[in-house]
Amino acid sequence: MKATSGHFVFKKNTSYKDLAKIFPELLKTFLEETDQLPEDEDVLQMFIYLNQVELERDRKPEGYNRKGKMRLVFPINRKEFYIRGTSKGGEVVRVAEKLSRMLTKAGVAHDLEWDALSFIEE
Repeated sequence: MKATSGHFVFKKNTSYKDLAKIFPELLKTFLEETDQLPEDEDVLQMFIYLNQVELERDRKPEGYNRKGKMRLVFPINRKEFYIRGTSKGGEVVRVAEKLSRMLTKAGVAHDLEWDALSFIEE
């Protein structure tokens, strides 16, 4: 299966604050799995801190929307986040499923949905 994006749509009673405990591990895993981990540990800690402040206030965080082969985005119009790859491939699916397992283990209720326009069965 291939997709260009995987969407983590929160269940009705899930809030951004529910992500606060798991987010540092989630972001680090995302960056490691996509080979985008900053060389400087201080830069990673800055990304974590900026997002944590918003999550703990139950507000939409920034995510990781930098130029690279994958992005982790929190859109304005829905309570979700998604990862988006720059090319079609199984990597988006692999990373999304790994993050979904982490969220489930942490008790963050969500559905994993795929970009219907780009979903391809192998």
